[in-house]
Amino acid sequence: MGFLRQHGALQRASQNALRRPATVAGAGRIRPITARSSSRVPLTRSFMSVARPASSTILYPTIPGSQHQILAEYTPRRTLAFRPPTTVPLQARHCSHRRNMCKHFGAENEGSAMAVQQGREVLPVNVKPLHYDLTLEPDFEKATYEGSVTIDLDVVENSTEITLNTIDLKVHSAKVTSGDQVVSSSPKLTHDDDAQTTKVGFTDTIPSGAKASLTLTFTGTLNDNMAGFYRSSFKAEDGSKTWLATTQMEPTDARRAFPCFDEPALKSTFTVTLVAEDKMTCLSNMDVASEKQVDSQIAKGEKRKAVTFNKTPLMSTYLLAFIVGELNYIETNNFRVPVRVYAPKDRDIEHGRFPLELAAKTLDFYEKTFDSPFPLPKMDMVAIPDFSAGAMENWGLVTYRVVDLLIDEKNSGASLKQRVAETVQHELAHQWFGNLVTMDFWDGLWLNEGFATWMSWYSCNVFYPDWKVWEGYVTDNLASALSLDSLRSSHPIEVPVKRADEINQIFDAISYSKGSCVIRMISKYLGEDVFMEGIRRYLKKHAYGNTQTGDLWAALSDASGKDVEKVMDIWTKHVGFPVVTVTEGSDSIHLKQNRFLRTADVKPEEDQTLYPIFLGLRTKEGVDHELALNTREADFKLKDLDFFKLNADHTGIYRTSYTPERLRKLGLAAKDGLLSVEDRAGMIADAGALATSGYQKTSGILSLLDSFKSETEFVVWQEITSRISVLRSAWQFEDQAVKDALKTFQLKLTKDKAHEVGWAFTEKDGHLEQQFKAMMFGTAGVAKDDTIVKASFEMFEKFKNGDRSAIHPNLRGSVYAIVLSNGGAAEYDVVKEEAINAKTSDERNTAMRSLGRAKSPELIQRTLALSLSDDVKAQDIYLPLSSLRTHPEGIEALWAWVKENWKELEKRLPPSLSMLSSVVSIATSSFTRREHIKDIEAFFADKSTKGFDKALAQSIDAISAKAAWIERDSGDVKAWLEENKYL
Repeated sequence: MGFLRQHGALQRASQNALRRPATVAGAGRIRPITARSSSRVPLTRSFMSVARPASSTILYPTIPGSQHQILAEYTPRRTLAFRPPTTVPLQARHCSHRRNMCKHFGAENEGSAMAVQQGREVLPVNVKPLHYDLTLEPDFEKATYEGSVTIDLDVVENSTEITLNTIDLKVHSAKVTSGDQVVSSSPKLTHDDDAQTTKVGFTDTIPSGAKASLTLTFTGTLNDNMAGFYRSSFKAEDGSKTWLATTQMEPTDARRAFPCFDEPALKSTFTVTLVAEDKMTCLSNMDVASEKQVDSQIAKGEKRKAVTFNKTPLMSTYLLAFIVGELNYIETNNFRVPVRVYAPKDRDIEHGRFPLELAAKTLDFYEKTFDSPFPLPKMDMVAIPDFSAGAMENWGLVTYRVVDLLIDEKNSGASLKQRVAETVQHELAHQWFGNLVTMDFWDGLWLNEGFATWMSWYSCNVFYPDWKVWEGYVTDNLASALSLDSLRSSHPIEVPVKRADEINQIFDAISYSKGSCVIRMISKYLGEDVFMEGIRRYLKKHAYGNTQTGDLWAALSDASGKDVEKVMDIWTKHVGFPVVTVTEGSDSIHLKQNRFLRTADVKPEEDQTLYPIFLGLRTKEGVDHELALNTREADFKLKDLDFFKLNADHTGIYRTSYTPERLRKLGLAAKDGLLSVEDRAGMIADAGALATSGYQKTSGILSLLDSFKSETEFVVWQEITSRISVLRSAWQFEDQAVKDALKTFQLKLTKDKAHEVGWAFTEKDGHLEQQFKAMMFGTAGVAKDDTIVKASFEMFEKFKNGDRSAIHPNLRGSVYAIVLSNGGAAEYDVVKEEAINAKTSDERNTAMRSLGRAKSPELIQRTLALSLSDDVKAQDIYLPLSSLRTHPEGIEALWAWVKENWKELEKRLPPSLSMLSSVVSIATSSFTRREHIKDIEAFFADKSTKGFDKALAQSIDAISAKAAWIERDSGDVKAWLEENKYL
């Protein structure tokens, strides 16, 4: 799903909001691993060199207003200048017989990959759907709809029953025919709510090889859960609430919209008819075939228009979409087929101009890059007021959360523009990777999301090279991936899933971010030209079909002549990633790989996998991309030990642990210009993560950060500010004097740079420069830089008095955060008014996301109450809650509120739809002590955790890691602060 679709608004929020700081910061003295059992070995070249015959995706938390804040809201999707205190990345989606995919690399990996296909709850295979003829008529007054569907079937086995998926549908009648014969006009219907199926039983046998048709009439609910066929509200011209009907099928909610064979491998064609009032716009995946007047099934005696759309290509049920509502649109003919942006009539449709023109260019670029024409006759993109994800890639009818599609370029910051661009390009990449070629089951979700995430960055880099998106990849996607994957409760990229409630939980940083990092790693190794040739072959061979991961590896092997599957299977079928420990000899380096866990308690049985590691050795002579470590440990001779660095540009998925002396030398190398931006940011990230897990002392990362004051690049400063934010977040419940000293360190670290770059914006400011200014302003401001705090209140006062231009869009979130942290009810009232009534979604969301910064008990309770009020849509419930995690008072009040309102939260956020998972993460993951874990476990001891068990386990893992970190290094941090006169 769309951009980071952390399944569900809440999922996105927490996953994104939590994603980065998940690798708790700190860094410093490396504790070398000295034990080794292997002997010296010759320089090892790539494990992929054997030719194979060729056939014909904070500042405490992070800085408000920076790019990361925006991400917190989506991403779904790329989901923030706002990184809340701890970091448990969260969640942010059948099948015939399959060949065994478990091929392993090396004897030590035998048997360790999980059998991803065992125990799946899938439909019987006695029939196969061929075509659906679906008619729907929504009733907005009753919030229901009437439907009928005829499904043409291929009978694979002799059959006296047909089982298909349904949930929350009332089936009125059924009829089974075969050829000209009526097999049964009133078959027996048996519903299984737990399995989400309806069985249609009949007496006569339909023989294997025959054709059959199943016709069902039914009534469904236009629900408020943003799943299946649901309703979404907006304001009519007279200010009253009005409705549109829209869909969200992925992963398993097509069955909530109409009876169907709801598995990705059961592709069919679809003919959709929508019956509605004449004033309504009707949309579906295809263009309109015909329109006529028919008798309404809802408004008896009235005529309504019936809009029938052309038959779709072969596609999966989760990609079907239909919309009925009063919409405006703009159109461009700058692509081979018409491209439109639609929005409800209460929105300024011109705010869709940027994504509209970008979509036309992107579709043209993808057609040429993939050498594969976009196969549908049009592309529509629609802004939906109530939307659980960031966006959804429905074939030819992409739906978006409003803030991820519409942008007022005059009143929005640079980071929002990048977010919109990447979201659009992510969803359009799915039109080929996911829609044209689809994973055969949900354990292959990463094939969709990992590639679409990578492709959105790839295309964004082509269109906007000045944005330097690959530099930010290290502090964004790679950081998200390593954050979640450093927890014991993580999962493999190809994760075994059996039930619908499990599928929802894997729309997370593993499927999106780690998946995209694997794609990036192999594209760098093969070379992007060869990699893209493999992608073209993959799309051509499997068009309109379903694939497994091995099919992608086979296409890349075919294009490159290298055995890709042998290496890459290990990265997709196994959980976790390694830390590579570097020790130095007189003329060589010794490397050893071990599983990395943030909790610093890896068990021998968890350290069995040997990862094929592209070392990317950078020396003064350049980068050796061929060098690889494919054993537990090995020695590598170097001509010159004066300067070297592993994982050049951080395209590899691992952490590197250097000796303290080498880390010092790398710091000097950074100042001498020998390290790229990615190298510098990645080195800081590694050092911080290694402090968390005990490989280094936290005093070391504090010294390292202090040495980077003269750094000039935005992305590196993102990592610097993130590391101090993570440290402060982990220390939130510690001694106040130490917390004050850490805040003073943050201020001293950032204030000079903040004043140097300034916070005045001109048209000459580049995309990154705008974000740099905003980030440094926010970072120093929340650390109470007097000048910035004063400037914030001056801007806010003018804004309050009616000058809406007084606060630049790039600074809006930071100014709100600063005045709320230092002000009172008067400031809160102004921001709350913006949160409810501001003109654009971006403005409203920025205000709402800031409210939790207010620390007084009264204002905290107002923020909590707001989240369940009518002023906050269900999709946005996480926004008022998220910034409560920036202070201990908010964390404790939020958890108490969740416990007190648990029944209401379960009612509003059904666990089966996975939004509750994010609320659980937001409410629990910011704690830092073992007694907090006991409280959390006690609360959930007598409750079902179905639908959010993974999120809960990840929160507990993150808390355990922070607790161990504090126990280990609290004295070290205090001593460093005293030594450096902060305490």
